[in-house]
Amino acid sequence: MIERHFHKRNLPHLYYNEGIYFITYRLYGSISIAQLEKLKEQFLNQISEEQKKIFKKYDNLLDKASNKIKHLSNPKIADICKESIMFFNKKDIKVICYCIMPNHVHLVFELINKNKSITDLMKSIKRYSARKANEILETKGRFWQVESFDRLVRNENELYNIIKYVLLNPVKAGLVENYTDWQYTYCHQDYDVL
Repeated sequence: MIERHFHKRNLPHLYYNEGIYFITYRLYGSISIAQLEKLKEQFLNQISEEQKKIFKKYDNLLDKASNKIKHLSNPKIADICKESIMFFNKKDIKVICYCIMPNHVHLVFELINKNKSITDLMKSIKRYSARKANEILETKGRFWQVESFDRLVRNENELYNIIKYVLLNPVKAGLVENYTDWQYTYCHQDYDVL
C-alpha cells in the first residue's frame, strides 16, 4: 500500500513510501540567510517550471568559488559521506547516483524499504556523517543544514535529466573537465546516461 507523508518547515516535503527521490543536502552556513530568503520568496511565487530554474540558482550559489565552507573537499570527510550513503544501499535504498561536491551532496535513490521514511533515512545519513566529520575537524555543533531539497522523480525522462545534472555538477562548477575525473561521483551501471 502506498502511503503519503507531507510536512513543511521552510520548504514543503511530500514523501511516499516508495519511488525514486532526488535529494540535495548542504553544509550548514554554505548559503547566506539573505540569499536563501530571496530564493525562497521567488520559489513560493513561481510555478513548477520556474521552480526548477530557481533550484538551479540555488545550486549555482553552492557551486560558486567564493563559498568558503567546503569541508567536503577534505577526502576523509568525503569518504565518510560516501560511507554514510552506501551503508543503506541494498538495505533501505537502491543508490542510483550521487555526487559529493565541496559543500553539498546530490543523491538519487529508489526507496526499497517501505517501512523506512525518507526523513528517518536522511537523519541517519546526516547524523553519522556529521558526527564523524566533526571528529576530523575537531569541532562540535551543526555540520549539515537541517533541511534538504527533495523531489519525487515522476518519470523516466525526468530521471534521465536529474542523473545527467548530478553527474555533470563538478564539470559545471569548473572542478574537472570530465565527470569521470571527479572521484566522489557514483552512478549505478544500469543508469549511467553519459
